[in-house]
Amino acid sequence: MLRIGLTGGIGSGKSTVAKIFEVLGVPVYYADDAAKRLLNEDESLKTEIKKHFGEETYKDGMLDRKYLGSLVFNAPEKLELLNKLTHPATIADAERWMQQQTTPYAIKEAALIFESGAQRHLDYVIGVTAPAPLRILRTMQRDQVTREEVLARMNKQMDESIKMRLCDFVLKNDEQQLLLPQVIALHEKLPGLKP
Repeated sequence: MLRIGLTGGIGSGKSTVAKIFEVLGVPVYYADDAAKRLLNEDESLKTEIKKHFGEETYKDGMLDRKYLGSLVFNAPEKLELLNKLTHPATIADAERWMQQQTTPYAIKEAALIFESGAQRHLDYVIGVTAPAPLRILRTMQRDQVTREEVLARMNKQMDESIKMRLCDFVLKNDEQQLLLPQVIALHEKLPGLKP
């Protein structure tokens, strides 16, 4: 079975693409959702988080996301540490999940595939791209945040053009080209590829 990554910058539409693949019968692993689950369920990860960020990061056994966010938001070194702790657990969880799938291919949707090194565990990576102004507008509408807040998030991510060059396939979600035919064409092509 092929292990396919799906990535893109904030507001690019990777979640929309993931949902289309799901409708087509392809299992999709959502890395962000898995990380949130693991931060509450994986005891060794919880121990490491408490060790580095303090016991108060958990209340009644559940992660205090707001508190942890306040610690890492404007502290790049703390965010990097959080990612170094979380990414290996999420990658291992995704590997276990992939091994349970029985379809010709399965997808791991994650914003930080290249940043986390997860591409080493995947056969191919699909990138979803959109022009920056459109990504900003989508994110402002979706998250009810200001343009400045979106730009701050974008500035913390890998440059979109670099990310897309690293991908094996790129889907354009620019509202000029229809997205559905691009996804369907890729869905028809992927099962014939070699791992």
